[in-house]
This record gives sequence, structure tokens and C-alpha cells, in this order.
Amino acid sequence: FLLCKRYCSVSLTYELTYSDVSNNHLSDKLPNSFANLTNLNTLHLQNNQFTGSINVLTDLPLNDLNVENNEFTGWIPNELKGIDNLKTGGNSWSTGPAPPPPPGVQHRRRPATEEKKSEGPKKSLQNGLIIAFSCLGGLALLLLLLLMFAFTRRRRSPPPSSLFLDDDKMSGRKGFTPLHSQELGAESYVGILKEPKDFKSMDPGNGDIKSLLKSPSMGLRRSVSGRVSFSENEFANRLKGRRSTSVQAVPYSLADLQKSTDNFAPGRLLGEGTIGRVYRAKYPDGKVLAVKKIDSSHFQGQKPEEFSKLVTNISKLHHPNIAELVGYCSEQGHNMLIHDYFRNGSLHEFLHLSDDFSKPLTWNTRVRIALGVSRAIEYLHDVCSPSIVHKNIKSSNILLDLELNPHLSDYGMASFHLRTSQNLGMGYNAPECAQPSAYTLKSDVYSFGVVMLELLTGRMPLDNQRPRSEQCLVKWARPQLHDNDALAGMVDPALRGLYPPKSLPPFADIVALCIQLDPNLRSSIAEVVQALVRLVQQSTINMREDLSASCRTNDSEY
Repeated sequence: FLLCKRYCSVSLTYELTYSDVSNNHLSDKLPNSFANLTNLNTLHLQNNQFTGSINVLTDLPLNDLNVENNEFTGWIPNELKGIDNLKTGGNSWSTGPAPPPPPGVQHRRRPATEEKKSEGPKKSLQNGLIIAFSCLGGLALLLLLLLMFAFTRRRRSPPPSSLFLDDDKMSGRKGFTPLHSQELGAESYVGILKEPKDFKSMDPGNGDIKSLLKSPSMGLRRSVSGRVSFSENEFANRLKGRRSTSVQAVPYSLADLQKSTDNFAPGRLLGEGTIGRVYRAKYPDGKVLAVKKIDSSHFQGQKPEEFSKLVTNISKLHHPNIAELVGYCSEQGHNMLIHDYFRNGSLHEFLHLSDDFSKPLTWNTRVRIALGVSRAIEYLHDVCSPSIVHKNIKSSNILLDLELNPHLSDYGMASFHLRTSQNLGMGYNAPECAQPSAYTLKSDVYSFGVVMLELLTGRMPLDNQRPRSEQCLVKWARPQLHDNDALAGMVDPALRGLYPPKSLPPFADIVALCIQLDPNLRSSIAEVVQALVRLVQQSTINMREDLSASCRTNDSEY
């Protein structure tokens, strides 16, 4: 196949005006030589495994840029946000305002002649990549592919798929795409289900098709090397490096927040918890923020420095799956924390407050959410030093962005929960939480297990509308988690049977080890992350095998 799918009269690299290298399984950072493409108008990099930032593209005259479904990190440069056709989804961008450029750095285009001067008999992988953009095939393409495959450590990624079950696609034959193997990277996500018309039915009762998933031995009680579940501490090192250079939370004035929330009007109220209320703040420029107004009773008898210490500690925390702090306010006895506003609301709303017009989350989207939240908890437990106990993990504290990526909120607030006599989360609390002082990291794991049960069943942790024996989700589900026949009856009816049936037992095994009554028998969150990653890996392999077999069957019919 050709690396460049379309070509626009290119004679020299710096004259390139159109480049499309999508769906080629390319990895590594974008080379600095990109800055030489001073005539480039269209650049398509989607569905690869590129890493690092996209700052090198800042000065290019682009009007069409697609970097979806890669592993880019950092901030989207402001200079690129004005591009008419900009697509950036499926990456792990940092939230909050972007840091200013280093002193003395100005955005400028490098002279095209510099590219010529950089040529030589020994070219790096990065220069090889740029040269390949101007080639239609031949020896240069073969050399490039050999180099790319030699240096890549990640698996190939299939195209992305839809997030919801869509009634418009329910007619005809149904099937599943592989889970997006890109999720196996440190800061990326699992792909999700779609129902293409050209796949054969994958009805669980169809004996002619291999099982979608092989249920591996999860080995959850196996000892973990080190404290993190990613290879060579890659994820932890990235996060620590990012933490040291991140922008701190921005102070907001009380008058500014009063104006943007209509003086904290009831119509702007997003929710209320044990700590305080959350309001939606809207600004004239279209910016929308979520303002958590902490109840003043929590600071009675406390020094003003206590809130400053809280802000300082929370503002140091940065992870793709947490709702990061972007600002704060402390004036006239009012203490507020400010976060980005997530338009898709919370996981609780998606699972339990949907109406007849809502589309349910697909099974693979639910797996992706579980993995993302587990990684956020692992960051708090194993990467942060000292470890941070969340103490309020529940579906209403899991916020979903426009691509349904999960962001854990309400972290760093455990000290407030110690001072409240209220039950922190009906149905989410581990048995030992009857004594607040007994709350540990394993108590967080229990709460996460309840969230996984919500994803599996679509049920609320406590539901007085159900029969008495089914009102408590954990008590109802626990005896059935190791019964493969019963599992099918536990699955959320909203999925309408559209899930790989062999994925249920390993998912249920993870849940069972999270909700053990004895904290010492529960898995650590690092073990949970490893188990979910192994589940996705095995799912991807088996789904690809089934799809390959299905394609061979289709070929034999013609």
C-alpha cells in the first residue's frame, strides 16, 4: 500500500501541500522537520500511535488537521485552535490553561533551505518519515516501514468505533469490532463497539463462530512488581515529569463567580454532596466551568491557611482520568474549587437517569470507563506520595467528556469526610467504613467494585423500588458473580444482548475481588488495572481472530 494516500504535485519536501498518513500504525514523536513544511495546508495523522506534543505544527498554514486516535499528550496549542477543520479527539490532552512558552521563544517558520542543509548520508528515523511523505512508494517507503516496525513497541490499532448503541444500525446483521489496542499505552483508551452491516451475526447461540473472548486466568492475587502496572514505570515517570511543570490553579474573584453563576442561582445548580454544592459558571466568551462551593461549616475553627493548603495539594495532581483543578476562590468566608465543566455529566446520569430518547452506553465503552477510572485511582494510590485515599468513589463523581472518557472528581477531600457524620455514599461504603478511622485504600477498591457492578448491571447501588432481596446491589450480585449462567441475567437490559458473552466471567472475577468483605482479601488497585488490561488484550486478540475467520467465510461464499 502507499504511505501517502493522496498526493498534490510534490517535487520537494518543503513544497508539500497535502499529506495523509492515517491508519498506518505509525508511532514515535512528530519530528522537528515538520516545521519545514511551510506550504502544508492539509495534514491527516489519525488512527496511528504518535506520541508527544503537536507543538511542531504550530506555525504551519494548516486549514485541515486531523490527529484523532493517537497518543498525543500535552496541550493543544492556541495557534491551532483556529483551524477551520480541526479534529483532536481520542488523545490524552492536558486540561486547564496551557503554560506560556519559555522566555525568548517565538513561533516562527524555519526557512525551507534548512531542510536541504539537514540532508546527509545518515538520516534519522524522523527525517526518513518526512522524506516518505513526498514519495509514492519504492525503496524509500520500504525502508521507512522497516524502521517504524523496528522502533515501535505497540500493537496495531484498528479504526475507532461508535460510543452508543444506535437503533439506526440495529437492522441487518450485527457484529463487534476489536477493542482498540491503543488503550494498552500508558495514557490512552479502549476502543468501543459498533455494529457494521457487513459482519455476520455474533449471536451467543451461533455455534459456528468462535467465542469472542477467551477467559484468561486473571491471577489477581499475583504479586505486583513495583507499585505501578505499566511497563518500566513509564506512566508514573510521565506523570511526575508533567507535575513538575504544570500550571498552578488560577485565582478567581468572588464577584466574577457571582456574575458567571447568576449569584449562584438555583437554575445553575449542577449537584449537591456532603461537602457542598456545584454550580455551572458561564462566561461571555462561551467558557463554562464547574464551581464547587464548599459548605462554610467545614472551615469553622480552621485557619485560612487550611484552604490554601488544600488548593496547593490538589493543584499538583495531574492525570488524564481525573477532573483537574483549574482555579479557586477564597474571599469573605467563601471557599470554592473550580474545575472544567463536562457537558456529558456523570456516569450516574448516563446509567440511571436516561430517558426514552437516550442511547445506552455500549459494553466496550463501559469497559473503557472502568479501565480509565481504575487508572485514576491507581495514580492516587500508587503514584502520589504519600498515597491519597479518595473516600468518595461513586458513579456521580465520575464525569464524562464529549468522547465519554472518564474523569474522577472529588479527590483530595478525604479530610472533610472525616469531619462529617453523614454516610459518604449509600451502597458504596465497604463494611469497615462503619468506623471512619478504619477507611483504607482497600475501601476505595470496594467502592470501585460497586461502580463496576453498576456498569455491568445498570442498577443503582441501593434501589428501594426493587424487591427486598434485590434492593442492595452488592448483596444481590455477590452470590451470582461466579455463576456463568446467572451472569447473563445480570447484564444491563439496555445492552440488548450486544456484548461478547465470554467477557462476562473475567469482568465478574474482577468485581468479586473488589467487593470482598475482608479488606485483606481484596485486590489492590494496581492488580485491578492489570486485570482489566489483560482482559482487553485477550478480547482484542480473540475478536481479531473471529473477524478474520468471518472474512474468510465470506470469501468462500463467492
